[in-house]
Amino acid sequence: MKKNDWILIILVAAVAGIFLAVLLLRPEEAVRQVEISVDGELYGRYDLNEDQEISINKTNKVQISEGTAKMTWAECPDQICVHHKEISRTGESIICLPNKIVVSIIGGDATDGGISPDAVSN
Repeated sequence: MKKNDWILIILVAAVAGIFLAVLLLRPEEAVRQVEISVDGELYGRYDLNEDQEISINKTNKVQISEGTAKMTWAECPDQICVHHKEISRTGESIICLPNKIVVSIIGGDATDGGISPDAVSN
């Protein structure tokens, strides 16, 4: 092997080592939670990784399972919130307008697919 081949091998190994170090030394992800609000007031926060069913004022039920949250039952005429897809990423929400209930995913890292602004203007 020539001198340039060894330089290339060492350079590739160094770059791979840097990527591995960044991957292993990055900070822990913040825990994502399900935040439930009723009429603008905080009803509760629940760990997204803990499977459970939450009954909200006998008008709605939220099911948390396998890292997702879904409205499974609602006492409202249109049932739009019940037919909404499961939510799992930071910034996603399910809203039940007749019962004034908002179910949102909070916490976590902005790179997990959540919505983050590109810029803020005044």
